[in-house]
Amino acid sequence: MTKEEILNNFQSLTVWKSGDRRAPHKPLLVLLALGYFQNHDQRLLPYKMIEKELERLLEEFGTPRNAGNTHYPFWRLQNDGMWEVENADALTLNSSGGVRKTELRNKDIRAGFLPEVYNLLKEQPSLVSQICSELLDAHFPDTIHEDIIHEVGLNLEDEAVTRKPRDPNFRLSVLEAYEHRCAVCDFDVRIGSKTICIEAAHIKWHSHGGPDDVTNGLALCTMHHKLFDLGAFTVDDEQQFLVSEKVIGTDGFDLWLGRFHGDRISQPVRGVYEPGVDYIAWNRDQVFKSPSRVV
Repeated sequence: MTKEEILNNFQSLTVWKSGDRRAPHKPLLVLLALGYFQNHDQRLLPYKMIEKELERLLEEFGTPRNAGNTHYPFWRLQNDGMWEVENADALTLNSSGGVRKTELRNKDIRAGFLPEVYNLLKEQPSLVSQICSELLDAHFPDTIHEDIIHEVGLNLEDEAVTRKPRDPNFRLSVLEAYEHRCAVCDFDVRIGSKTICIEAAHIKWHSHGGPDDVTNGLALCTMHHKLFDLGAFTVDDEQQFLVSEKVIGTDGFDLWLGRFHGDRISQPVRGVYEPGVDYIAWNRDQVFKSPSRVV
């Protein structure tokens, strides 16, 4: 298997799809396995060893209601041409061709990258950075890339993780629509004419087909952008700010989240720029860590 073939397999991961719902199970498992490659030189990973780690990653960066389905990617990743399940013949398949968690645990089933894939990664360690970059860009917003890298234990300090170019007109249009201030906390610092720490957040993620349109954007300060992409808060169809019950804290919680709960976010300069209800609905369903706190 050549370098180009291996990269193509990683780029072409078959991810479960139903409309525009998220299913980052395979990408997160691959990133976790790359972390084990770097830190432990371990190719085959016992399911019962990584099950809780993968579930935690899915809870934090995936869709919480599907976080328990850790056996799906562990088994089905072998269909993508770079992964193998050891002693797969010892497993009993269900009617849909899947396996049970209990059997993976009880039979101590291990899985990991194919030997030729693993060996090429050892020969060319820079491939880890390239694979990581492409998976992150394809499935997650920029704001949480570093968090994922840290959580899976990857060390990319010596490797340049590239970013796909974004439309600069989107950022400018969104910032102008909200008068260069955070739609949540009104932060609006500038140095001369340069706006500082205000970003154009995609309501429906760019990586999941969200367009570079003002109605799919919110001007948010750096902190609120990250909290938004992690699902700590969302907005409803009336642009009411809603905080997740799963987020806890004291002074910091009140400063950045609690005191805004139930308030309406700042409105853009023109009604035609207001967040699109379809984009808001996608964010609430696919990113927000529901349920919201009582208003």
